[in-house]
Amino acid sequence: MDKSSLIYKKYKITLLIALLCGGSVYSQIPPKVDQALRQAAIPRDALSVVVLPLGAGAAKAPRLLHQADVQRNPASLMKLVTTSAALDLLGPAYTWRTPLAIEGVVREGVLQGNVYIRGQGDPKIGVEQIWLILRRLQGMGIQKIQGDIVLDRSAFDVPHQDPGGFDGEPLRPYNASPDALLLGYKSFLLHFVPDAANKVARVHVEPPLAGVQVQTSINLSGADCSDYRASLKADFQNPLRISFAGTYPLACADKVWPVAYADPPQFAARAIHGMWLQLGGQLSGGVREGQMPAGLKPLWLHESPSLAEVVRDINKFSNNVMADQLFLTLGLQQRGLGNAANSKAVIDTWWRERLGQEPPLLDKGSGLSREARISPRALADLLQWAWLQPFMPELMASLPLTGVDGTMKRSKSSASAHLKTGSLRDVMGIAGYVDGPLGQRYVLVVIVNHANANQARPVLDALIDWTAGK
Repeated sequence: MDKSSLIYKKYKITLLIALLCGGSVYSQIPPKVDQALRQAAIPRDALSVVVLPLGAGAAKAPRLLHQADVQRNPASLMKLVTTSAALDLLGPAYTWRTPLAIEGVVREGVLQGNVYIRGQGDPKIGVEQIWLILRRLQGMGIQKIQGDIVLDRSAFDVPHQDPGGFDGEPLRPYNASPDALLLGYKSFLLHFVPDAANKVARVHVEPPLAGVQVQTSINLSGADCSDYRASLKADFQNPLRISFAGTYPLACADKVWPVAYADPPQFAARAIHGMWLQLGGQLSGGVREGQMPAGLKPLWLHESPSLAEVVRDINKFSNNVMADQLFLTLGLQQRGLGNAANSKAVIDTWWRERLGQEPPLLDKGSGLSREARISPRALADLLQWAWLQPFMPELMASLPLTGVDGTMKRSKSSASAHLKTGSLRDVMGIAGYVDGPLGQRYVLVVIVNHANANQARPVLDALIDWTAGK
């Protein structure tokens, strides 16, 4: 057992002694919270709350426990488990490295052979990064590839997923499945630029997709911009043709619409092929899947931003795809292959070693699941433990600030708090750290599982304010 785990165990023993010696626990739901529950038509038994002191007040009893041990669906609060495990096991400075190699010789600007790109799970390879990779390839004197560009996805073993299977929204980029070579969340951007003189809006797609025809203009209309996407009457069903049967409102000015590609497994190949051609490159073969030959030395490694930066994106904006990439990376790094079974085993072992209790039920890193379960007390225990770790500043800085940024920007609470949010149909919650009026700090975990959970935002704000002494 490492030093941090021993400190955490002493911390929990001190807390238990405080309780046994008469420390009081506020078990009644605060009046303002109770009122917010009634207004939202949410029963008390659908709510779980844990409020625990940190720092100088850590030896005191919990301030509030209400159904703390009920197993709840946490939605995106499960990202706290994934990101804490990753920061602990990989370290905040960890980076993903994507190798690129060539097989063959280069003569007069022509590569007589193949180019290989081997994905290692980098969650932040976007269009700009691929453009730089291809430009660097051309900088080596390669203008024509007399062979194929081969994409190696073997680092992850991910079964086929229906992008609309979870919530019926197949065009939403957040529903993209993880991929060892994930490019831009398997999504493209449609840019609409009105040309009033010619009564059309120009349409531009980024990145260029080889073999895909995109309607380049659409008639303008005088409608308001309240629902411009519906007015377009876009047709994305055919992966090889994107068209519009409607109009674009002039009042919208410039707009950008991110859309998940209709044939996700082919997105990276079409995007890389399209960008290579746009850069003036030639390709006699195609872009296909395959494995990089063993022993083939990479020309270079494309390096991602640090894990600390990635964790910030995951938690601030609740990025599902990046969280699932990180989850599978744990399996890849610890057990040699990124799949759900390996990654779950890594987190289960880590949880038992660090927190000394049975792990939560998780099947992916994002919490985008109907089966995931964790008790609010266990989540609070994790946040207590994380508070004592060297990576605590990186984790805390990744959590949205109430009323300021990320998914907490819309919060009406006047308190200062760093809180991760979680929401699904029938689920809403928050978990993180709240500042008290005199410098105290508290762990706050709130989870609502109920059909009216989407009405629970005032309940969460009331609990934040109560915790902060507002």
